[in-house]
Amino acid sequence: MTEVLNEQGRASWLSAIWAARYRTPARFVALVALLLPWSTTGVTFALVPWLIAFAFIDLRELPRSLLRPICLLPIALFVLALVGTLWSVAPWAERLHALGPPAKLLVIPLLIYQFERWPYGKWVFAAFLVSCALLMLYSFAVAIDPRLSLKLYLSRGPHQVESGIAVRNYIDQSQEFALCAIALVYPIVTLVQQGRVRIAALFAVLALGFLANMMFVVVSRTALVTLPVLLVVFALLHLRWRTALVAGAATALIAVALWAVSPHLRATVGKFQSDYERSLEADNNSISGMGSRLEYWRKSLGFIADAPLIGHGTGSIRGLFAGVAANPHDDPLRGEIVSNPHNQTLSNAVQWGVVGVLILYALWIAHLLMFRGEGLACWIGMLVVVQNMLSSLLNTHLFDFTSGWIYVLGVGVAGGMALAARRASS
Repeated sequence: MTEVLNEQGRASWLSAIWAARYRTPARFVALVALLLPWSTTGVTFALVPWLIAFAFIDLRELPRSLLRPICLLPIALFVLALVGTLWSVAPWAERLHALGPPAKLLVIPLLIYQFERWPYGKWVFAAFLVSCALLMLYSFAVAIDPRLSLKLYLSRGPHQVESGIAVRNYIDQSQEFALCAIALVYPIVTLVQQGRVRIAALFAVLALGFLANMMFVVVSRTALVTLPVLLVVFALLHLRWRTALVAGAATALIAVALWAVSPHLRATVGKFQSDYERSLEADNNSISGMGSRLEYWRKSLGFIADAPLIGHGTGSIRGLFAGVAANPHDDPLRGEIVSNPHNQTLSNAVQWGVVGVLILYALWIAHLLMFRGEGLACWIGMLVVVQNMLSSLLNTHLFDFTSGWIYVLGVGVAGGMALAARRASS
């Protein structure tokens, strides 16, 4: 009898160790998600213990997993960037620095492998949501008193007080809030259908808080462009057509009401028109967001025409812009020198030509197809991919730090969960 009890105790002890062996990497990924809205340095440091913990899990099936397109394409894009340093026209310091943005994509195959086998992905989603909720509340406080902003203490450049910007910048903050607000729609609808109204109401209040912050405190124009499209995607995928029509009408009424009561929203939307009109003035040398983008895109198309197949090489963008820049005193707009053209497709095309664009779109499509089906993981994963594709029309959001890591975590964690659910149901 004693031997049986000892054997059972030993088995229970080994089981606990085995479970902890796989929970630990998931906890570190959740820590990355928790830190992402607040700190770039914190994210970098949190990745180190995750990689160490990942090395101790069962990796026997990892080589086979890496051969799938969803894993192979992120690797291919980084390899292209690595090989692209060989023909780049940039100094070696700029070539190596430009490897950093695509290098984060190497984490996607590892996350897919991890969360396809061990069901702790909801920890990551919960950590990101809680962190963004705290950031949203802090943003309201900063809107009341801008001196509370952490940018005054954490920014590297000159300190600048901005209403409602708690950390970093309004583009990152808006992307995070828009993602959380739309991602919460699926669990809200599901909980209402299950009769769990109280929890659904709590999530609804949280989603409204994110939207209220964007409408009345600060919002980026990129988020305003992507938000309606994400709502349409949800309606088409998860609602019957009659319900979708009712939801669309209600959304339109809410939008009209917000337009009437939010001067901040009207000013942000109005800036589209004013920037565009200023960019068309032939004798206008002032810099505007729309005018700058149009100038970046015009010059980038010229660079692509000079090397359409394999581009100018990794890290070449800044040098190319410097080579055609006008005198900034005579023409500030055409004298700007930038490291990215504020469009992901153009960024890839300038550096790696048609090859880089084909790999980029193949990556997006492969990841989008991975999230066909029902469930929270599929909804979050599809939302992350669609948001990144849309926002990358106006920015290089696959390579930018915050939006790029949102893509890596969203696709990696949700992708692993979606594949695990698909395998369990088959």
